[in-house]
Amino acid sequence: MQDAERIAAQAVERHRREPSQLLQILVETQDGIGYLPAAALTRIADLLELPRARVEGVAGFYSFLYTEPVGRYRILFSDNIIDRMLGTRVLMESLCRRLEVSPGQVSPGGEVSVDVTSCTGMGDQGPAVLVNGLAVTRLDETRVERIASLVRAGTPLAEWPAEYFRVDDNIRRRGALLGDDFVPGAALQAAMVRGRTGWLEEVRLSGLRGRGGAGFTTAVKWMACRDAPGADKVVVCNADEGEPGTFKDRVLLASQAERVFEGMTLAAWATGARQGLLYLRGEYRYLLKHLRAVLALRRAAGLLGPRILGEAGFDFDIDIHLGAGAYVCGEETALLESLEGKRGTPRIRPPFPVTHGYLGRPTVVNNVETLAKTTLIALQGGAAFAATGTPQSTGTKLLSISGDCAYPGVYEYPFGVTIAHVLEDCGAHDPQVVQVGGASGVTIAGHEFHRRIAFEDVPTAGAFMVFDGRRDPFEMARNFVHFFAHESCGFCTPCRVGTALLKGYMDKLASGKGAKMDLADIEWLDRLLKNASHCGLGSSAPNPVIDTLIKFRPAYERRLVSLDFKPAFDLDAALETARRMTGRDDPGAHLDWREEV
Repeated sequence: MQDAERIAAQAVERHRREPSQLLQILVETQDGIGYLPAAALTRIADLLELPRARVEGVAGFYSFLYTEPVGRYRILFSDNIIDRMLGTRVLMESLCRRLEVSPGQVSPGGEVSVDVTSCTGMGDQGPAVLVNGLAVTRLDETRVERIASLVRAGTPLAEWPAEYFRVDDNIRRRGALLGDDFVPGAALQAAMVRGRTGWLEEVRLSGLRGRGGAGFTTAVKWMACRDAPGADKVVVCNADEGEPGTFKDRVLLASQAERVFEGMTLAAWATGARQGLLYLRGEYRYLLKHLRAVLALRRAAGLLGPRILGEAGFDFDIDIHLGAGAYVCGEETALLESLEGKRGTPRIRPPFPVTHGYLGRPTVVNNVETLAKTTLIALQGGAAFAATGTPQSTGTKLLSISGDCAYPGVYEYPFGVTIAHVLEDCGAHDPQVVQVGGASGVTIAGHEFHRRIAFEDVPTAGAFMVFDGRRDPFEMARNFVHFFAHESCGFCTPCRVGTALLKGYMDKLASGKGAKMDLADIEWLDRLLKNASHCGLGSSAPNPVIDTLIKFRPAYERRLVSLDFKPAFDLDAALETARRMTGRDDPGAHLDWREEV
């Protein structure tokens, strides 16, 4: 264990013994050891002067951190609904059989472990797996056979075929953002000419709203941060794209990183921030080297660091923090907790991040696409940006399209495009259901395909999943429920228990043992989760179930034992003895199960 303690100590020193760097320290320590043994956690706690329980609590929160040994090859199959439709379950069984290992277990010699994870952001080129954190795309039986051989031979990942790790952008339709040749620094120069106040006024005129799903007005957020007390303001880029079926931010980070970083710098110019942080989801770790190289180029060009473009007092730089597998960290306050080296538990608001964000400082948190879009505003002006889209939803929107369509990939449309138009463009034949916005979004049935992608009609963070007539809407919703039950942070009881109960009901229905009362209980759980959950994860968890119950009810009813089911146990009759003993026979001493339902 001396080596484990040494590796842990080196990671702590690299991060200047900063407790806020705990998650990064744990990630680096695990990189060196393979997992996080107790001795390493104890050493980290001692050097950071943190309670041992806090360090272990953080290590146990993130799904890509392991406190028990795992295989030297850690293979995780993407388990979202799209990858399942592409055959991941059969492929995982095949790999496990070839490697003689059970799912979720480590092989006897410690060579390999095979398990599942949530969406890996590769829905346009699945089935996909993560091997030691690196994405392997377009999996098929031939690749499974070859991977098994490589693992058995102990071949280092660096010697695996490079084609296995190829991730394509798959940009199918370009618009104002994806179709424009961007010159680094041009947007920044244009904004600086306007001055800080003038630049912020252009953002206000643009009507730009957040592209991460909530749709909050960007200018209002930036103004609130600018006006908040305190000089040490922060700009955070939320690149924790964990919503199932979403991958457009992955493409922007891969092919438009200069735009994203310039957008962060534009936010700093507006707010007076000096520090920038990009929170990169663990599944996109393969992009880390590329992103750091882009940052180095921008520093060399005077676009980051002290006196940006020679402007006195304009000092701003960006660091990248790596996530470790936690969907809830896509929520901005949970992301801030994670950036501070804590468990990703959403905060109670108010106060809001614009006044009390990262380490208690005024903080702007924006999505990758939102920040990239600000470069268009700087170059073209706010009025020109607002001329596209609808009055309430200006500009364009990137859609991550996957599922039953001929051309999965990223499409850019002006806001207001109909779902029918999108389906035609992506080559969807016989579409039955479209899930817009991911698991937490809106389920659209065929009679609604005239509806439009816009904040005032069908809002979306970017996911657009297509399901044709072969698919079962119930199984789609059930997969999403399993996802939410797994990803609940466990902080609040309504979400922790409610998502588990919802999963139980869906599994009961799937087994053909459901009762009509179960549907009533599901609707009751929907009200509970929406009204009592601590954050948006719990309140949105029932969305796909309730939507499919309303729009595809026969998919549920055919799984019921009987539509007229009545419990065999009569609770009121069972209380008769107690009534005789107490001499009561008033209405309050009786129970009617029908009234309870």
